[in-house]
Amino acid sequence: MATHLIGLLLGTEDDWPTAFEQYLARLAPRIELDGETHEVATERVTIEPFDLRQPVRHALVIDRLAYWYDHPREWLKKIALMDRAYLLNNPFTFQAMEKHAGYCAAIRLGFEVPATWLLPHKVPPENERFAPTASRYNRAFDLAAVGEQVGYPMYMKPFHGGGWVNVYRIGDPAGLQAAYDASGRELMHVQAGVEGYDIFTRGLAIGPQTMVTHYDPTKPLHLRYQVDHDFLTPELGNEIVTFGLSVGAFFRWEFNSFEVIVRDGACYPIDFANATPDMAIISLHYYFPWALCALAKWSLYCAVTGRAMRLDTEIGRWYAVADDPGLGWEEKLAAYRGLVDDYYEADRFAEFCDRHLANAEECMADYIASGEFDDHLVATIQRAFPPHEHEQFIAHYRGLLGAWVNDQRAAVSP
Repeated sequence: MATHLIGLLLGTEDDWPTAFEQYLARLAPRIELDGETHEVATERVTIEPFDLRQPVRHALVIDRLAYWYDHPREWLKKIALMDRAYLLNNPFTFQAMEKHAGYCAAIRLGFEVPATWLLPHKVPPENERFAPTASRYNRAFDLAAVGEQVGYPMYMKPFHGGGWVNVYRIGDPAGLQAAYDASGRELMHVQAGVEGYDIFTRGLAIGPQTMVTHYDPTKPLHLRYQVDHDFLTPELGNEIVTFGLSVGAFFRWEFNSFEVIVRDGACYPIDFANATPDMAIISLHYYFPWALCALAKWSLYCAVTGRAMRLDTEIGRWYAVADDPGLGWEEKLAAYRGLVDDYYEADRFAEFCDRHLANAEECMADYIASGEFDDHLVATIQRAFPPHEHEQFIAHYRGLLGAWVNDQRAAVSP
């Protein structure tokens, strides 16, 4: 009997981790593979001093913390390099490349990222050597001229992301100057706004599994994901899914979200590097069971099969497609999808799920309909909303999640 330990490296969130633990306990997979029985267990990872030579006990770690803090980040690097533990997101590319390199890569592959510029720091670093260096090598620039080239309206946002923090919509040169003055030591992008759009989409990609949702960023958090199943044409849906999966496979980001705006039949990716993608019950509501099930299936597949992390990114394979003058855009999308399927072992993963996890969705429906989940849902709502809103939102979320259960069961009934 082989037992594989899945570690949860968490911040303050408790809603999806508790649901993940409860769901896996119900699913209780005992998988017969290569003549051996495999089981899984979960553990919440604690942060403490570590010996670089100390073996890690975890087969796989779901990281929600290391992007923001140095100590767990270095532990992840250690276990990836020395212990061959599986990490859903490559810690090296998520720290070195972030949103800025994501934009560059997407542009290089031919996707229509809106015009994006990187500005120098408004306030220089606290380093006594910076001033003499800047006096020789930092050229003065005309911010208004940059604004003219990017065009209004535009958005200013930190180059590394950060969950909608310090994001400014800018409508004129005065607004651009004010936002830049307020940016301090933060390194900022300015990006042309894609306004007057037809559809704003937000996708969640977990391994080779993707859910693209109709999203409204102007609404409160609990209303942003729209329950809408037929809002994209097949052609647009294929391009958006291929984009989300391609960014993941390109950078080795297997737990990521992405945003693509559709206007006049064209797709404009605007955000696609999220080290801690949205998994909250409060925001995902109807889509939460899908996300939880997808995370469980991909984690089980990687842990049980012993899938090895690919720390090398093989960027040349992608550029060979991007630079082929004989390929049209649709052909490039198909070639990118082939690279995606190769990286994610898509056929092997599908066979694994069919053979060993065929009851995963049914088990999820039973869990979401259970008193155990309802108790957890009520506790989550009580933590998230003020007391006078509890009754309203308990009914709201019960209705949305109950609708998912009904839709799931209707889809599999004869």
